[in-house]
Amino acid sequence: MTEKFLTIREMCDAYDVTARTLRFYEAKELLFPVREGQKRLFTKRDQARLTLILRGKRFGFSLEDIRQLLDLYDMENGEHRQLEASVQMAEQRVDEMEAQRAELAVAITELKAQIDWGKGTLAGNNVKEAAE
Repeated sequence: MTEKFLTIREMCDAYDVTARTLRFYEAKELLFPVREGQKRLFTKRDQARLTLILRGKRFGFSLEDIRQLLDLYDMENGEHRQLEASVQMAEQRVDEMEAQRAELAVAITELKAQIDWGKGTLAGNNVKEAAE
């Protein structure tokens, strides 16, 4: 049974990324497509790696964090190591995101207060202007 390869165009369509993104990930040694001349053919492994890269980026992980996690898979007992490291990094990221959410909640409350103050000030000026 032969492996099903995807071309760069098929990868772009399947994962909603640009060819430039795929070439960038290849240059950063996150993806390793098979080369046939100038043509890049992406394996199932590349497809799985891209899924993890995109998920990691969505969660706010750096490319270096993602690379470290992906590289763990290739080590002895890699799947287990990768899962352990993923859980640890995910817990840290959740903590960071929750702290950011708390900071955003404070900023939103303060900004809404400024908006209310501004509207109140404008309404007060409109009343004064109408009286004059």
